[in-house]
Amino acid sequence: MGVIGGGYAGMSAAAELASRGISITVFESAKQLGGRARGVMFNDTQLDNGQHLLLGCYRETLRLIELVGGDIEQDFLRLPLQLDLHGQFSLKAPRLPAPLHLLVALLTAQGLTWSERMKAARFMLTLQRLNFTLPRPLAGEAWPVLSLSKGGEGSSDITVSSLLARYGQDATLTSKLWEPLCIAALNTPIHKASAQVLLNVLRDALNRTRADSDMLLPHIDFTALFPQRAAAYIERNGGKVFTSCGVEAIVPNDNDITLAAADGTHTFSHIICATSPSVAAKLLRPIAALAHSVAQIDGLQHQPIYTVYLQYPPQVRLPHPMLGLHQRFSQWLFDKGQIAGQLGLLAAVISAEGIHQELSQDELAQKVIDELREEFGITATPHWFKVIAEKRATFCCAPNLQRPSQHTALSNLLLAGDYTAGDYPATLEGAVMSGVKCARSISA
Repeated sequence: MGVIGGGYAGMSAAAELASRGISITVFESAKQLGGRARGVMFNDTQLDNGQHLLLGCYRETLRLIELVGGDIEQDFLRLPLQLDLHGQFSLKAPRLPAPLHLLVALLTAQGLTWSERMKAARFMLTLQRLNFTLPRPLAGEAWPVLSLSKGGEGSSDITVSSLLARYGQDATLTSKLWEPLCIAALNTPIHKASAQVLLNVLRDALNRTRADSDMLLPHIDFTALFPQRAAAYIERNGGKVFTSCGVEAIVPNDNDITLAAADGTHTFSHIICATSPSVAAKLLRPIAALAHSVAQIDGLQHQPIYTVYLQYPPQVRLPHPMLGLHQRFSQWLFDKGQIAGQLGLLAAVISAEGIHQELSQDELAQKVIDELREEFGITATPHWFKVIAEKRATFCCAPNLQRPSQHTALSNLLLAGDYTAGDYPATLEGAVMSGVKCARSISA
């Protein structure tokens, strides 16, 4: 079996197949594994290509990390669900059974009036009663759906902003609670984001067990966390993992598939293409039978994620390992000293489209520095900064979006990636679940 791409989707597929005794060869074009969730060295400091947060409900990701030799309790800083917009809003879930822990957290949240807390709690109770599934519109009722959606006949998905308006979530609730949650989960503005996909995330994170809502911040970089360990696991089980070895062409034969790679040609019975959407479309486009899959990939729109790293003197720290800012350029801040022992290293994450894209990297870094000074009194000058801009970080998670299936018109060529069909948005769990689905289809 051959796997193209050594990110979380590809390495998940390969590790799952290796666990079933199937020999795997992985081809990764970059020097390191991990794809968009990879480790990056800068100024002798280990960074990540972007800050990622895992949730306790990411069961497949956590299972595979343990499969390849990780230890969840040692690899992560585990925090109970908490949303803290510095000086504006604070919500922290007590250690109670789900979903009671969330209702108590909503009813005791700071920064909201009692009326707003009740509205939020009633909204969550309504979603639970609906089993986190959007009802279809009543006869003669039109729900506003984003015009770029490609939904099927009778689809009932709507935008998140339409859902919030329908259920009486006012401007303060939206800006302090639901909008930050939506941006963090879907990386898509609420006026463009799929309500049903957001409900899928809320269902799994908030409605099953209390531990599902825990936030897990890794102590180590994202290449070391899983892909690097997965490579060693695959090789221990007779497979091969090649880096700096991209695939240039996929050539289907009668009963197998040949890959033209940087080191020559390789022929396999099955192929899993686990690259980014743009690379997948480029590889699949010459194959006439895959025109439908290519058209669906081409139809995806994308959203950016910017991460601004700032190396301050070691005594500089934030009040919490992770917290947010309200209506600032910086959306979420991570104190890498408290999370990973990298004293004085702070990371600011800015998700989805916005006016920050109009700034130069120097200007954006200065905005973050100014916000840290104004919000926390950090007057020290950072030794250096690094802005990592992923301009096509995720697909735009719009209502009724028709994402390509893992199965293609060629039964022995499958697609894996967070952009492929599934309940989840572009998250690590979505990527891992797609890879595992491909592996199980092949091994079956």
